[in-house]
Amino acid sequence: MSESTSPFLAVLKPHLSDIGAFTVQRSLPSLPFKTVGPFIFFDHMGPATLSPGQGMDVRPHPHIGLATVTYLFDGEIWHRDSLGSDQRITPGAVNWMTAGRGIVHSERTPHDVRERGGDVHGIQTWVALPQADEETEPTFAHHEASSLPDIFLPGVHMRLILGEAFGETAPVKVFSPIFYLAVDMAPCAAFVLPPEYAERAVYTVQGEVTVNDEVLPEHRMGVLAPDADMRIVAGDKPARLMLLGGAPLDGDRFIFWNFVSSSRERIEQAKADWTAQKMGTVSGETEWIPLPERKPSAS
Repeated sequence: MSESTSPFLAVLKPHLSDIGAFTVQRSLPSLPFKTVGPFIFFDHMGPATLSPGQGMDVRPHPHIGLATVTYLFDGEIWHRDSLGSDQRITPGAVNWMTAGRGIVHSERTPHDVRERGGDVHGIQTWVALPQADEETEPTFAHHEASSLPDIFLPGVHMRLILGEAFGETAPVKVFSPIFYLAVDMAPCAAFVLPPEYAERAVYTVQGEVTVNDEVLPEHRMGVLAPDADMRIVAGDKPARLMLLGGAPLDGDRFIFWNFVSSSRERIEQAKADWTAQKMGTVSGETEWIPLPERKPSAS
């Protein structure tokens, strides 16, 4: 396929990091596309098998200006935050945490899961809030798998996590036009992704697919050209994908650590607030992650 007719504006290779219990592959932010729609951060966790006694321990840390989305294929994560939320997330369900003007949370492996060990595999994303909503009150919402729309096509099962797509609407409250789907495909199955949104991407969690006859390998994010149908076909093995995108962000964002804002000054204030421990605490937690030494970057 010639460059002029490629379905991809770019194919992003993730950056790998080891967080102790398992490996994380980060596709966003990345050059030349730091965002896709309002998605400003995209992490693929695992897959990994944890031994008994092993687990994830992300100590309390803050966020501003974004919403976090956790979606698991395997395993469980225990979420607690400064609003008093205390929630396990299980495969197929959604945790949506709106940080807004500021929230603190921790993510750990539940005690019983840590004792027996087991698999962990999932996707964590950040959705940047519109400028008008960056300072909204923080909230937390959990949606069980049974509440999310399922979409069935021949050899294809989709679960709509956020927004609107394929005639369905997810129950999660969002702040801007967005879509986010988990897709499981049988070998050689196919479907067409229509151009409903200005910015779209496909991430291959497992297996490879072709998009308009061009191969997208496993663990790659293909940022799609706009204004065109995209025919996605699985190879001779099952494939698992995430489809994501939405309306473009309303301006640049600065990113420092876990802070996202259209204002550099607002990030500086958040840094000072966290250092002074003025952003809240998580009940039952005594640890917290100190502020790192880095300069903010614009996206």
